Amino acid sequence: MSRATRLVVVSTGLSVPSSTRLLADRLAGATVEALGQGGEGPVEVTVVELRPLAHALADRLLTGFAGDELGAAIDAVGGADALIVVTPVFAASYSGLFKTFFDVLEPDLLEGTPVLVAATAGTPRHSLVLDHALRPLFGYLRAVVVPTGVFAASEDFGSPGLQERVERAAGQLAGLVSPRRGLRAVPQRRDELVDPVPFAERLRAAGQLPGG
Repeated sequence: MSRATRLVVVSTGLSVPSSTRLLADRLAGATVEALGQGGEGPVEVTVVELRPLAHALADRLLTGFAGDELGAAIDAVGGADALIVVTPVFAASYSGLFKTFFDVLEPDLLEGTPVLVAATAGTPRHSLVLDHALRPLFGYLRAVVVPTGVFAASEDFGSPGLQERVERAAGQLAGLVSPRRGLRAVPQRRDELVDPVPFAERLRAAGQLPGG
């Protein structure tokens, strides 16, 4: 029997209740439904709320050590078959808390992970945050970002247009899950930009130095 698909949702809402968490829950629900339609079987959903981890994140930056709760959140994200990330917009970009969490991850932790990016704001004028902030961040982390990002201004909640975007993005994320699960058994290629082969080793392989 195959294991459950691990869907992890990272929400950075600062208020309770939070429109950011509301959007995160809608995206998670639509993704679970899309995975079920795709025959993926059971889905295990883990929600990582960053608000309670703010102090632990600051400690991690200062000391280099993660507490139990933050460590569990990092492990959940690293083991995800698919990831949904939702942030409120502050100063025309993702929140500092959101960025801090992804700053403390190991550089290759999200390599190949399908990611659905989403954001909330009080006005539609911030909708470009998906393309000028979130996509570059997860591109740098070598995640696979689905084509449809979901932005929701306050006025969008309750509109059919938002639900259409949610379902489209969720379907795209679900479509990437099966290849991601298969990647776990495939050895990853060495990234020459991150971990270059030493020059002496190259010379040795070419027969230019003794010991090759």
